[in-house]
Amino acid sequence: MSPLLQTFANGSALGYRSLSAAAATSFESIATVSVGSGGTGSITFSSIPSTFTHLQIRAIYNTEVQGENIGMTLNTSITSTRVHYLSGNGTSASAGSETTNLFTLQAGFDTQKMYGVVVDILDYANTNKNKTIRTLGGIDTNGGGVIFMSSNLYSTTSAITTIKLAPLSAIDFQQYSHFALYGIKSA
Repeated sequence: MSPLLQTFANGSALGYRSLSAAAATSFESIATVSVGSGGTGSITFSSIPSTFTHLQIRAIYNTEVQGENIGMTLNTSITSTRVHYLSGNGTSASAGSETTNLFTLQAGFDTQKMYGVVVDILDYANTNKNKTIRTLGGIDTNGGGVIFMSSNLYSTTSAITTIKLAPLSAIDFQQYSHFALYGIKSA
């Protein structure tokens, strides 16, 4: 995926590949969810069309509990996945990998409750290969902060048609949390 240089009112974006030739990439809004008063226990994007090359989720969310992990379920279940991660807070960094049956969007930061995240789901409709998911997110802690990056391998060739996001504890996404799902068409 090309880095974004400029966006346009019609939803298209201008990026570049390999730091050279210009290429156009189109982002199209599929669905958005803004959490209202009282919160909600999960966010689900369903009936995702297979007409795009990749998917992207952009979210700003707040939970009732500081440092709450958010799970992502693709279709109705998760098969074993391999995750690699890197996080840092300006004074220390951590990295690692693990095999798990759960995707998480952030990993237990305990200084704030509001997080921002961008999740790319590559080749989500391609039934000839496993799926790669990459996440970039973080928080601002008024003078500090944390950033995290991760990549996941979703070990199935099934097309992804449903995405569910939910806090791992019995808590809710709070009011003003916002989630947007975009389809990306490559040039």
